[in-house]
Amino acid sequence: MTKGVDLAGYIRSIPDWPKKGILFRDITPLLADPKAFAAAVEALCAGFADAGIRYVAAVEARGFIFGAAVAAKLDVGFVPIRKKGKLPFKTESISYDLEYGTDTLQVHSDAVSKGAKVLMVDDLLATGGTMAAACKLIEKIGGKIAGITFLVELSELAGREKLRPYRINTVITY
Repeated sequence: MTKGVDLAGYIRSIPDWPKKGILFRDITPLLADPKAFAAAVEALCAGFADAGIRYVAAVEARGFIFGAAVAAKLDVGFVPIRKKGKLPFKTESISYDLEYGTDTLQVHSDAVSKGAKVLMVDDLLATGGTMAAACKLIEKIGGKIAGITFLVELSELAGREKLRPYRINTVITY
């Protein structure tokens, strides 16, 4: 329970999506309820209000939903991390391994001030690969990772292991 709201009750489980054997955790019912969404944002900010955060960074697309809301709540700037070729200014890039192949993330090279504390936000911690790459990318442009906060963690996938030694906050764990 977060602020009297059972956030897990707003997460819909969809079996065999996007493929057989996967249990998808759907956040759209939570997003549709203003009290649940506000409680989720509050929980994502927990413990970071006095951490000297200057920016919140998040990877598209669902990460943007929560990242922008957390940035507004903490009264700090928001940094979008996007797939390759989506940002219009000078960028830094990082490639990382996926289950089948690789992907590339980019951020504007001037997105954070050197040494500024950055809170990383995403809706879901699964294997941790995308967030690990996003953290390295922020560090590459001079940011200091103050912590990572997720709405949902799928603990059986052990994504937390890829994110050591960062401080990790998760709101709901399955």
